[in-house]
Amino acid sequence: MPSSAKTVAAYLAALPADRRKALEAVRKLILANLDKDYEEGMQYGMICYYVPHRVYPAGYHCDPKQPLGFAMLASQKNYLSLYLMSVYGNAGEAAWFREAWAKSGKKLDMGKACIRFTSVEDIPLDVIGKAIRRVPAKKYVAAVEGMLAGRKKGKPAAKKARAGKARGKA
Repeated sequence: MPSSAKTVAAYLAALPADRRKALEAVRKLILANLDKDYEEGMQYGMICYYVPHRVYPAGYHCDPKQPLGFAMLASQKNYLSLYLMSVYGNAGEAAWFREAWAKSGKKLDMGKACIRFTSVEDIPLDVIGKAIRRVPAKKYVAAVEGMLAGRKKGKPAAKKARAGKARGKA
């Protein structure tokens, strides 16, 4: 559920105590492991960690006015969520992340980038911390630019390629 809060403090203050406590714990972990070139702020109605325009002037390719989002933290209707864009856009990072999570013994409830949880006890904080630490801003920007360059060279996006194969067009 997107928030209209303008600051992280206002976002957290508007949450019920149990959700605030869980998100504050994950936020503290993220901030402790975040590369100095990222910034924290509000974006898309949730807490966001992004590469600011001072570091990456091009911004987010879909909306260049926005900084390049790296991780997001939110309170949804039925769960809390952590979005890790470095895991979504990089098969190697995704494989590492899923393997590290599996070793923790905790159940992973994840979409492409969205990790869903209801309490901080549901997630292996050490794995989250390492996932954040593994991808400094310059490495993340290089990965995003590599992905975008591949698309510009005529390589279809993965989703389009899968759709074409399913229809027998590949």
